[in-house]
Amino acid sequence: MITHRLSRIIGALLLGACSTTALQAAAQDGENATLTDALKSGEVGLNLRYRVEAVDQDNLNRDATASTLRTRLNWKSGSYRGFDAFLEMDDVTDIGNDNFNSTVNGKSQYPVIADPNGTEVNQAYLRYRGDNSVITAGRQRINLDNQRFVGGVAWRQNEQTYDGVRYQYGSTESLQLDYSYIYKVNRIFGEDSANGYFEGDIQLFHAAYPVADGHSLTGYLYNLDLEDAVNNSSRTYGLDYKGAFGPVKAKLSYARQTDIGDSPLDYSANYYLVELATALGPVDTRLGYEVLGSDNGVGFKTPLATLHKFQGFTDQFLATPGEGIEDLYIGGATKIGEGKLSVNFHNFKASDSSTEYGNEWNITYSRKITQEVSALVKYATYDADEYRVDTDKVWLMLTANF
Repeated sequence: MITHRLSRIIGALLLGACSTTALQAAAQDGENATLTDALKSGEVGLNLRYRVEAVDQDNLNRDATASTLRTRLNWKSGSYRGFDAFLEMDDVTDIGNDNFNSTVNGKSQYPVIADPNGTEVNQAYLRYRGDNSVITAGRQRINLDNQRFVGGVAWRQNEQTYDGVRYQYGSTESLQLDYSYIYKVNRIFGEDSANGYFEGDIQLFHAAYPVADGHSLTGYLYNLDLEDAVNNSSRTYGLDYKGAFGPVKAKLSYARQTDIGDSPLDYSANYYLVELATALGPVDTRLGYEVLGSDNGVGFKTPLATLHKFQGFTDQFLATPGEGIEDLYIGGATKIGEGKLSVNFHNFKASDSSTEYGNEWNITYSRKITQEVSALVKYATYDADEYRVDTDKVWLMLTANF
């Protein structure tokens, strides 16, 4: 049923996009004369990412250390009549120490580091570029806005990707429309995990408009009707505002979420964000307040988000607690030598009670070593109060692109 429905959507979109006018507009510089030429002119890319991650978690006697290498190989075809193809393979392998719980290796005596071994097709899609639109069909990366609700979780060695069709229209200088129909989400836990996929009818509507110079509005509706994870079935709609007032940049967001489909839950929860950012001399600073509310003991859900970007790098709040969460945060970033240093502090508490969850510090330093190679060092420490336990994490990472 899902596959048949998807094929009808893809066919309709391609038929509308591939009009004579659109095909003529696509015949620009960079186009290949024949399909054979497009295949021959394809480009190969290689990315290597080696990382050591260490975790000290108070409720477990053993510390975790993961030494993993992700090898990413991809190929992009040339363009023919506006069409191109892309294929990307990822392999994640332990290099040395594997004393960690990957979520599938059975080592539950260690803290979780969700980087399981495996080789998978990360992306595989056919894309059409029209005069002012793009259609992508197949397995693909989707990052919407800052990835608070929909993202690729690129921090983990196994990226989250989406199977379906996406239609994008417009440009950053005008109205932008973005619609995706997704029938399968390939999660970071890998194909050997019982939690490796979300399947169902997922529809993502997104629209952005620059209302004035330096000011923009974004509206969205995310409908997640899931088959095997019905507790995460939800409808989320909201509005984001971004604006610049001289040296101060502001972000304001509001969203509301309700249960849908076969979800056994009955709730309506709100989301709020207020963030201000400005430069104080050489330091870029930000101050923010984010609330994921709750209702009937159910917290606001973000199952498709790039969660590591938000609410602290120790990942204590990958699922919103039943009492909701308030995150008051402050941070700064500045250049140190040839690299960049950032420091952030979070204070967490419940949104629907007086429970104090805890505090967290995050420190990151990154820099380029050569044109192809970059390095990153990151440290996070969570000081628990009334939620979870004290946790410290350290990362050392090298990335090379060829």
